[in-house]
Amino acid sequence: MAKNNKRDRKLTRKKRVRAKVSGTPQRPRLSVYKSNANIYAQIIDDVNGVTLASANTLQADVAEGLSSKSNIEAATRVGEAIGKKAIEAGITEVAFDRNGNIYHGKVKALADGAREAGLKF
Repeated sequence: MAKNNKRDRKLTRKKRVRAKVSGTPQRPRLSVYKSNANIYAQIIDDVNGVTLASANTLQADVAEGLSSKSNIEAATRVGEAIGKKAIEAGITEVAFDRNGNIYHGKVKALADGAREAGLKF
């Protein structure tokens, strides 16, 4: 079976990343998901199977004043929001899980926003 369509290539990248990145209580995983309309981020402890913090463009405080919920500005705001929530929860260091997405554009903007908020990864 040929794996040459866009979806299969993304799934291959996702499996490769998840084989190397796992969240622990000391260093949880920051997972990014992009849909066509919104951007989501979660901080996950894989050992205990719990989501410690989350942020997305559907939240009123993040989406306020945005022209679009799926552009780079929105991704930066989600990154800043997840960073602030993580710092409030006592999390300073995370493992970044790009979830099969290529690290540029919106994914990079989200990561930069989280770094500006004080997260280390």
